[in-house]
Amino acid sequence: MIGRTRVRKGTSKTITAKRPRTQPPIKGADDDDYDLPITMKETRRSRSPLFYGDGIRYLQGDTHLSGKLIVIEGPDASGRTSQISVIQPRLEADGHAVVTTGLRRSELIGEGILEAKRNFVLGRRTLSLFYAADFADQLENKIIPALRAGYIVLADRYIFTLMARDAVRKISKTWSHALYGFALKPDLVFYLDVDPNELIHRVFQKNFSLDYYESGADVGLSEDMFESFTMYQNMLAKEFHRMQKRYGLIPIDGNRTIEEINTDLLKRISDFLYTKAE
Repeated sequence: MIGRTRVRKGTSKTITAKRPRTQPPIKGADDDDYDLPITMKETRRSRSPLFYGDGIRYLQGDTHLSGKLIVIEGPDASGRTSQISVIQPRLEADGHAVVTTGLRRSELIGEGILEAKRNFVLGRRTLSLFYAADFADQLENKIIPALRAGYIVLADRYIFTLMARDAVRKISKTWSHALYGFALKPDLVFYLDVDPNELIHRVFQKNFSLDYYESGADVGLSEDMFESFTMYQNMLAKEFHRMQKRYGLIPIDGNRTIEEINTDLLKRISDFLYTKAE
């Protein structure tokens, strides 16, 4: 939990998670798990790490983040944005100040990513770095200031989508994990798990076409766009399932109606907020 956490001299310690002896050593780009070493900042007031890696230097001093960071992950057309549009006013009605964020919303980087993707000029690692810059700008200039001010930050996707995409594109998981070592650990991460066959119908209801990158066309999985979409989404789903235990993702059945999913999410969020408040 990020809220009410201070790191002071003499009260923090660095812990390196050890790999069990029965597991094989870390591999390269073909890693099939996310059980990588991680450096965590731990304080006497919190059991959770503040960062996934080394973090941000200026936040390692006398810092107090009283807000909550709640992430909703899921594939394209899984209903993330719709859920956030309902959850935000409900939280505000309960007296919480809320701000939203998401991928490709940086004023500095967002438009550049869209333009580059339209022209198909980005290599796999370059695309990854582009999104990392977009996330870093929002983290420093939007997410952290909001958490300092006591806001609830609702994130429409976070670093988990970016790392899953990297893994599917054969980019080393060790490299991706290190790249996002500056990221704050969210208080809650929900993953909307939707069957790829259901996703196809939702995508056409939303956009009337399949997106080039969301279909994995740049990966060269299949010449048939429909087949490529199904294969790519299945590969992403497998990466999210591998990350569940490692990063504490909470799976949510996304094949249900919007109302059923919303009721589930609101109950879980309410239980977290008011249990923690007590």
